Amino acid sequence: MKNLITLITVIVLIAICTNTVRANDTIVSKSGTVRSGVAQPRFDYRVENLRHYLDKFNSPLTSYSEYFVMYADFYGIDYRLVPAITGVESTFGKHIPYKSFNAYGWANGNYKFLSWEDSINHVSMTLKREYLDKGAVSITKISRRYAPPSSTWAYKVSYFVNKIDSSPLSYDI
Repeated sequence: MKNLITLITVIVLIAICTNTVRANDTIVSKSGTVRSGVAQPRFDYRVENLRHYLDKFNSPLTSYSEYFVMYADFYGIDYRLVPAITGVESTFGKHIPYKSFNAYGWANGNYKFLSWEDSINHVSMTLKREYLDKGAVSITKISRRYAPPSSTWAYKVSYFVNKIDSSPLSYDI
């Protein structure tokens, strides 16, 4: 009888452990993004570099550094572009319309996003699809559509890009 109880206990423990492992196979982020496999923390210097830079400005975007990098990688844009735009348009998210999450000057500041993550995703996606994919492959070319008629926007965005990380731009021709 003791052996039977021990055997049942072992089977139950194996079943519990197996279910726990299976539960970790699918990871869903706050945005609903589904990633398969167990999350493996990895060091990415870009995340830490951006976090450190935004922290110097006491930016509300500091804790979203990983999202800037993640969405930049997903859409194939330079990770510094979107945060640099926030530097020009809102002092890195510090001066925005109330609860708009619009650190980008989107629609002259009249556009409201659902969250910081939503805004980072939307702006990254739009820059890729509506700017880079349509031939605006430099900050100067982006500025002609993003911030007309400003003659200083491109210079300011480039300045912040280089301050975040002085590596060459990955999309400039």
